[in-house]
Amino acid sequence: MSAPRPVAELFSLEGRTAIVTGASAGLGARFTSVLAQAGATVFAAARRIDRLKDLADSHARIHPVACDVSQEADRLRLTDTALAATGRIDILVNNAATSGETRAEDETPEDFADVLGVNLVAPFHLARLVAESPDAGGTGKSVINVSSILGLVSAAPLGGASYSASKAGLIGLTRELAGQWGGAGVRVNALAPGWFRTEMTAELFGDERSRRWVERNTLLRRGGDGHELDGALLYLASDASTYCTGQVLTVDGGWTAR
Repeated sequence: MSAPRPVAELFSLEGRTAIVTGASAGLGARFTSVLAQAGATVFAAARRIDRLKDLADSHARIHPVACDVSQEADRLRLTDTALAATGRIDILVNNAATSGETRAEDETPEDFADVLGVNLVAPFHLARLVAESPDAGGTGKSVINVSSILGLVSAAPLGGASYSASKAGLIGLTRELAGQWGGAGVRVNALAPGWFRTEMTAELFGDERSRRWVERNTLLRRGGDGHELDGALLYLASDASTYCTGQVLTVDGGWTAR
């Protein structure tokens, strides 16, 4: 049984330690900032250390860690760094991702495997490392896998076979790990954003025809702004969702409700 918390403290992350991958730009940078503002000590991981240092300058609770999640040694070093500094890891946001080729016929099996390595294998390994780390606070752990609506529906006419497969796989992984680790107090959920304006989607929103396609097929008739994921992220990371695991929280302006 879990004890209720005062409503004012429900989304507080004071005393918690979080890791966010792909934190140097876009949604990852926003996720990092939001968790820090909620009180967490956040280890921001990405390859572009200069951008991470700029992000760390914005908040004392943010600590940059150079990390290429495709490399096992970097993943181990990332979790070791967080544990050495705070003795605990309470929250993992598996956000790092790569997009791969658009047309399936242009993508080699090697390219396909590389995308899965970053988007699916790395999140699995990091989730394992976090789940197996000491539960110093006794509050349980929250793993948040950042999937996509393209893990739920086709990306056509845009394409992206490896990306869509990896994001669908991440949803399956989320459910399986939730089932295996629930008894140990590890919650595993997925966040599935729709079309948000980020570095990865700059070309999409920069093209008038593509932008109108997004607007026409989204029930709210617009793309999303990064801050519109703040509440969903905090819900999954905090004690507000202590009875939620194995779920996919879709924030897409109604794209998948069509």
